[in-house]
Amino acid sequence: MLDLLNMVLHIDQTLGVWVAKYGAWVYLVLFLIVFAETGFVVMPFLPGDSLLFIAGAFGASGHIDPVVLAVLLVIAAVTGNTLNYVIGRAIGPKVFSTNLRFLDRDALMRTHAFYEKHGGKTIVMSRFIPLVRTFAPFVAGVAEMSVARFQLFNITGGLLWVVSLVAAGYFFGNIPMVKEHLNLIVLIGLGAAIAPLILAGIWKIIKKKKKTSAVKPQ
Repeated sequence: MLDLLNMVLHIDQTLGVWVAKYGAWVYLVLFLIVFAETGFVVMPFLPGDSLLFIAGAFGASGHIDPVVLAVLLVIAAVTGNTLNYVIGRAIGPKVFSTNLRFLDRDALMRTHAFYEKHGGKTIVMSRFIPLVRTFAPFVAGVAEMSVARFQLFNITGGLLWVVSLVAAGYFFGNIPMVKEHLNLIVLIGLGAAIAPLILAGIWKIIKKKKKTSAVKPQ
């Protein structure tokens, strides 16, 4: 059982074993992992970005059909986020005033603050940010974002996330240098996703300080 759990948690590293052992069933395994990571706030630890990249690389090697893979994982990402959103709407604001053991309150509060600042585009941007990716649709539900607006950003984000990473894995995943430095590449990608948000935050702080100083009596 522990071996199975370890393989699921590190499937981005052991995907070759799953493909060899289960064949076409690997599509279902990947679907369920992406669905669970995006659909349940208690599972942000599941692999996401690296899993999509590695799966794309296997698509290039002929072990997995990349088109079928991308379609299934887009569906998994969109339906997972939808479930997370529905749960958030059902539970409502109580989650911020009640201590629930299964929720990482710090991550939840960070995501809520992030959501309050950036609105609907958070649903798209969060796809590329671990932890935030899992909590963003839940927070959107708690905040009672309209279904139509949520689904617009949800589908857009799901398409961008899955297609970009699977395509990147397909075209670059089998390059020896990329294989050897995958962890570093994932970190660089994460940094590239977060950097614009940090810069935007800094710019807002600077603008706020300038406005404050401008209204001060001389």
